[in-house]
Amino acid sequence: MRLDGSHARQFFIGLLSLLPVFAFAQEAAAQEPATKESAPDRSPARIVQIRMSDGAVISAALYMPKTPGPAPTLLAASPYRFDNDGLPAVSIYPIQELGPIGYYNQHGYAYLHMDVRGTGRSGGEYQYQSRREQRDLYEVTEWIAKQPWSNGKVGGIGQSYYARSQWFAATQTPPHLACIAPYDGHIDTYRQSAYTGGIPGAYPEFWWSTVRNYNQRPQTGPSKEVPWDYSLNTRRHPTYDAFWRERSAAENLHRVKIPVYSIGVWGKVDLHLNGNILGFQRVAGPKKLLVLGGADVNEAVAEFASIKFHERYLLPFYDWCLKGQQTAYQNEPTVKYALVNSNRMETADAWPPKAANYRSYYLAGGSSGSVTSLNDGLLTSEASDSNSVKTAYTYPDAGWRNGVVGPGPDGRPDPARRVLTFVTQPFDRDTEITGPIKLVLYAASTQPDTQFIIKISDQSAQAEDERSRGVQPRSRIVTKGWLLASHRAIDAKQSLENAPYYTHENPQPIEPGKVYKFEIAVMPTAYLFKKGSRLRLEISNGDSSVTDAIFTHPYSARQNGTDTFFHSKDYPSQLIVPVLDAERSAQATPQK
Repeated sequence: MRLDGSHARQFFIGLLSLLPVFAFAQEAAAQEPATKESAPDRSPARIVQIRMSDGAVISAALYMPKTPGPAPTLLAASPYRFDNDGLPAVSIYPIQELGPIGYYNQHGYAYLHMDVRGTGRSGGEYQYQSRREQRDLYEVTEWIAKQPWSNGKVGGIGQSYYARSQWFAATQTPPHLACIAPYDGHIDTYRQSAYTGGIPGAYPEFWWSTVRNYNQRPQTGPSKEVPWDYSLNTRRHPTYDAFWRERSAAENLHRVKIPVYSIGVWGKVDLHLNGNILGFQRVAGPKKLLVLGGADVNEAVAEFASIKFHERYLLPFYDWCLKGQQTAYQNEPTVKYALVNSNRMETADAWPPKAANYRSYYLAGGSSGSVTSLNDGLLTSEASDSNSVKTAYTYPDAGWRNGVVGPGPDGRPDPARRVLTFVTQPFDRDTEITGPIKLVLYAASTQPDTQFIIKISDQSAQAEDERSRGVQPRSRIVTKGWLLASHRAIDAKQSLENAPYYTHENPQPIEPGKVYKFEIAVMPTAYLFKKGSRLRLEISNGDSSVTDAIFTHPYSARQNGTDTFFHSKDYPSQLIVPVLDAERSAQATPQK
């Protein structure tokens, strides 16, 4: 991949910092780990040319099973070009999100990998999942169904961009698309990638350089220039306007009536996670939701490349939908999710689980004595009875070095030291928090706009001698939330209880010094806080490559002022979390 200047330095410094900063040992994920088994060899690719209704020619690589007779077909579509299909599915090649093609050939499936228009060997102009690209998915699906080698049934496959292509294909309702299984793929690029909470992110520039790199220098085949600039167009559209509405599958998921197996990854909270959850909630046909652990981007890619993953989850789904077989998929629960920080898979009849009871933790002054931060505040079960309690901080902080992260006493990056924190008392029992989370924050700023970047962390118990020496407790980020103050307007029709959904259409500045109520959506989670640990709320107006890797939000020249957070009788700022019954958690069965 290619990064330029300061972005490259911050990215790699952040990665190098992760090990020493987060020594918190991560438990075994609830799903089986991705394996390194070799996939069966796929059949040699046949390059096919498919003419679209506007005259553009779409190129695709067709991999056929060795078994005779018409076959069901899996369709994968992206700008990463099929000329790179020979690359190994390892972390240095994050575009390898196709799954094991040879494995599906071995099980009687044809596999068509198309280059979306304007990329790879396809004609036309690439314009990032434009309406014309979406129409291509319809026309390619129907072309497949007419071929003599096809049994007339097509299913979607793939991760990330390939998953988004599946969402879009389904909204086009081609008659011969029988099912989709979007793995780790969002439904709304504005809200879930480019402008999380309305805050412009660094990821579009990073991703776009990747697309151009793999098109200009493919493993095989001719170089391809992609002149239309996604990152530039992202900057030109800072609100949810017609540009983004056209490129949002979320707008039309009510049209989807075919079976959908939406598979998310808790570790992809910065990008795809909420798309898989909302996609499951919004489609109208038969549907199931599976959410796996997945600690990071690389783990999610490795999981999808694993034959054991497809053998366990996706092949039974495709065999049921595309071959009409009775399979284990039919017996899967409606919702199945990894409970992070345990070795268990949990089930539910719906998302969020109906068994969850919402609990409020109120922001409070005082000191927890458990962590060194700008304030070391508390989260308590009762609101303050005083009207004079508040917490303020001025930014940029002189101690910040890599984003909002500064050095600790040993010189290593310390993510908590220079941000605001509010911490619960230690949990007196193992506590499962599963579902959407909302932070109600009463705040004022000296600026006409400000931004809130929220993290929920699991803070481990710590020996007294470590604390007395100023050593920070080990911690692990559980989930995150984002909101630009001017984008606080909520879409009442799309919002769910404790899951605000913002319009992002008509930003309204705030009046400096005036107190506003902000409802901040914190991304859903399923996490087991162990007895003795604490839940920590972290608040800042920025983030860091140390804690957020490639999903940072660039700090702007406008971010220079003071924000004040009120947590008093009249302004009861509170974190609202879904807690599941302790007995239910204790009786859960380990994953086999």
